[in-house]
Amino acid sequence: MPNYVVLHGQPQSPNNYLLLPSCRITGIECPFIVTPNVANYWHEAWETGRPGGDVPVRFRDIGLGINSRAARRFQQLHIHMAGVQGSTQRRLQDLEAAGRVALQPSQWGDAQYQALVTGKPGSGDRTYRILRLDTLTQNLFELLDVNVVRRFGLDMAGQTLIVVPKRTAAGYTGTFYALNSDSSLHSGTDTCDHLLIYT
Repeated sequence: MPNYVVLHGQPQSPNNYLLLPSCRITGIECPFIVTPNVANYWHEAWETGRPGGDVPVRFRDIGLGINSRAARRFQQLHIHMAGVQGSTQRRLQDLEAAGRVALQPSQWGDAQYQALVTGKPGSGDRTYRILRLDTLTQNLFELLDVNVVRRFGLDMAGQTLIVVPKRTAAGYTGTFYALNSDSSLHSGTDTCDHLLIYT
């Protein structure tokens, strides 16, 4: 039996879905999500929303995201499965080529791996901490908690987390960009809505 359900997001479109745990988890601040017993909801969201998945996102570039406590509407953890601009994908690859993307979780919060990323039109440039992951097998919530939140004395409830699967001309590569931001960063944000495209 799946440990999650998938619902339409609002507004309903072929590239706007939500993955929700089937158990009660309030949100990104819930202590349970950083424990070893929690399901890997990010992996489930990618496997469900990717091309060929059970509920594929009908958009050329795909993104996954979770909002901070202040930015969400529902008191139940949910991962957005939506689109991202092609320019966002290219920007992340350019940053990686320039050495501006952390390759180890312990580096995630370092200043040299914080960069401006432009999302959908009208959203402006926002600063994100950027980490490249070779797989989604690790608990992203725990990685964020250990390497950013506790390291810098931040509040988990104030974090947003976005995953952008890396795609080249040959298709998705199996690697991922994990972007984190909050209001402690200059031009930071506590919502994934600047990057994700729902309509």
